[in-house]
Amino acid sequence: MPPPNYRYYFPLQVRYADTDAQGHVFFGNYFTFLDEASGGYFRAIGFPWSRMQELGLDIYYVNAQCNYSGSATYEDMLHIYVRMARIGNTSFTIEGVIYKAGEDQPIASGQITSVVVNPQTRQPVPVPDELRRAVAAFEGETPPPET
Repeated sequence: MPPPNYRYYFPLQVRYADTDAQGHVFFGNYFTFLDEASGGYFRAIGFPWSRMQELGLDIYYVNAQCNYSGSATYEDMLHIYVRMARIGNTSFTIEGVIYKAGEDQPIASGQITSVVVNPQTRQPVPVPDELRRAVAAFEGETPPPET
């Protein structure tokens, strides 16, 4: 069952390379999983990475957090739910919740905050209105601004 207010789902099967010597997913790989699911989210809302490039923009990850409440092992199927949590003037935050298939409690949850930049100057620029519209159309509303 998806968590409330999450409209996007990304399936991912744990690879052997994702695990550590203890046999479970290495903690840092949950950030990779959230990153992969975020890319899927942007494709699903009609604003893939290629569109950001066409607009002459880039993004920098400036903050990433993850809370762990369980673990996954090789070949586990994960269900990753992602949403746009906040959109500010020059930044946005994606939130994700990760479940093992068939389980009701998440094994991890996290967020990634990105800043939109001009790649030549490396300075922040406004989040494109086109992205805001795509998020609003997909989510049913525009997320609140970052505080």
